[in-house]
Amino acid sequence: MNLVFYKYQGTGNDFVMIDNRTKTFPKQNTDIISHLCDRHFGVGADGVILIENHHEYDFEMIYFNADGSQTFCGNGGRCAVAFAKKLDIIVDKTDFLAVDGSHYAEINKGIVSLKMIDVEEITMKKDAVFAYTGTQHHVELVDNLDTFPVFETGKQIRYSYDDPGSNVNFVQQIDEETFRVRTYEKGVENETLACGTGVTAVAIAMHKTLKTKSNSISLPVEGGHLAVSFTENDGKYTNVFLKGPAKFVFEGRIEI
Repeated sequence: MNLVFYKYQGTGNDFVMIDNRTKTFPKQNTDIISHLCDRHFGVGADGVILIENHHEYDFEMIYFNADGSQTFCGNGGRCAVAFAKKLDIIVDKTDFLAVDGSHYAEINKGIVSLKMIDVEEITMKKDAVFAYTGTQHHVELVDNLDTFPVFETGKQIRYSYDDPGSNVNFVQQIDEETFRVRTYEKGVENETLACGTGVTAVAIAMHKTLKTKSNSISLPVEGGHLAVSFTENDGKYTNVFLKGPAKFVFEGRIEI
């Protein structure tokens, strides 16, 4: 099968995008998904995203990690919106479906603002915070991200949680409204240049632990810059938006 694909990236979080509205891609074959993500023998990506038709929404986004596991991805969601615009499915606003439910998004000059799920259940641990923002996230403050062993420590913490484990975010506070983030992602099993659900969890965790009083947080990541805003009422976080760039990189074909 000769597959047409599109490569997108959002702050360095990169994805193989597939227009699967004809439902010809064998999405049950996790070996193919892993091969596409392989940076030596495939296209190379953090994940694979399928765009499919849906009778109630503009489209459905189906996301796979590099190991073939299915979850939600914030940066992937932003790239899916940009891809849907390229395919003329949407213009500048959309309601689409993902594995964690429906999402609203707006796109303007390549910047996508994506509404995330509401967050209410936040677990306070001794030296960390755990939150679900579409997928599982451990958030932990550190003194110096430049020298911190993100891969080694992240891998250890990732497997300390019950199946399916947790993504692990290490955070350095820069000022009242700015928090630098590095993330070890499960499914990729490595540090990625950015994680949208991760910075969302970080912003909420920093507000929950009173590290900031702001409801609009700036989050520098290894691949660029993201922003998260929210409304908090009685410990529940609503109107959560993840904002950042989503860029088309190239189009190609590969035999699978």
